[in-house]
Amino acid sequence: MLVSIWSSGKPRLGRWGRWWNPRRQRLFAGHGPARRLRALGSLAGTALLAALWLLWLLWSTPGEAPAPQHTLTILIWHWPFTNRPPELPSNTCTSYGVAHCRLSTNRSLLATADAVVFHHRELQTRRVRLPLAERPRGQPWVWASMESPSHTHGLSRLRGVFNWVLSYRRDSDIFVPYGRLEPREGPAPPLPAKDRVAAWVVSNFHERQRRVQLYRQLAPHLRVDVFGRATRRPLCTNCLLPTVARYLFYLSFENSQHRDYITEKFWRNALAAGALPVVLGPPRASYEAFVPPDAFVHVDDFGSARDLAAFLASMNESCYRRFFAWRDRLRVRLFSDWRERFCAICARYPHLPRDQVYQDLKGWFQA
Repeated sequence: MLVSIWSSGKPRLGRWGRWWNPRRQRLFAGHGPARRLRALGSLAGTALLAALWLLWLLWSTPGEAPAPQHTLTILIWHWPFTNRPPELPSNTCTSYGVAHCRLSTNRSLLATADAVVFHHRELQTRRVRLPLAERPRGQPWVWASMESPSHTHGLSRLRGVFNWVLSYRRDSDIFVPYGRLEPREGPAPPLPAKDRVAAWVVSNFHERQRRVQLYRQLAPHLRVDVFGRATRRPLCTNCLLPTVARYLFYLSFENSQHRDYITEKFWRNALAAGALPVVLGPPRASYEAFVPPDAFVHVDDFGSARDLAAFLASMNESCYRRFFAWRDRLRVRLFSDWRERFCAICARYPHLPRDQVYQDLKGWFQA
């Protein structure tokens, strides 16, 4: 039997070959009975450990029920823009695809909440105060805002307070855009019929704004119908999309130009309505991070408003439809519900740094 493992000139592991080796041969050869007994005892101990290890593997098989996952509690200190928060049943976040997440506005949960969210508008207007004295040690606090830096004030007094940021900025800890494109299931609906040129819905109309200045320069060369409170032609919530859908172009002019600040003026008013967005906002590269480069017209691509108007006016139907090629495979997904935004905290929670503190929130947000 021992000869068989070397018969081919190379060692073969037979029944004995797996156990016997020169080291064990030396161990048993040339020693007294006491030495051999100690050696056998050592081997027996090793065998016992191996048996216990196999038993542990059997007891911890994948069929064993996993321990229940901890449900995160996210405390919203003040619901954005209202004193009457929505109902927050236990399945609120489940409906947005986020499990084990509980939203609450009950401030008595401050001591036990896994994270507390503060919306900046209420801090800016001093409608609420930060409960700094009652803050539990190590509890993450989240600063939330969907406004641009031009309309965000009072950040200097928030140094060293917040651990995480929830905003439209791509480099936020909890990134929540105003919208995005997602894969489409099924055929795309046809483009709405067009019988008008360009539309713009605006509420705050101030001559110092770049968007108003650009409109003034564009209007002599392109027919633009203006709606909204600024012109006393408001559109009801359910009227906006059907109205804009009749236009070839929509002026997606942001009220200020800042990093990644691309709002519903682009996602809902233009793309979701089926109008070609003419954008004024961050640089083209920011838009291309969200949508194909041929899904919009950027004002920065033209030397003047007159050149922009000439380009739009000269566009034939074939050229126009190429700007909507993305609709064959993608659809618009809007994110306008604060409940969904707050549920995103739970989705990001395991990946967020626990020891991070924004010592200069103003410097970060205005960068």
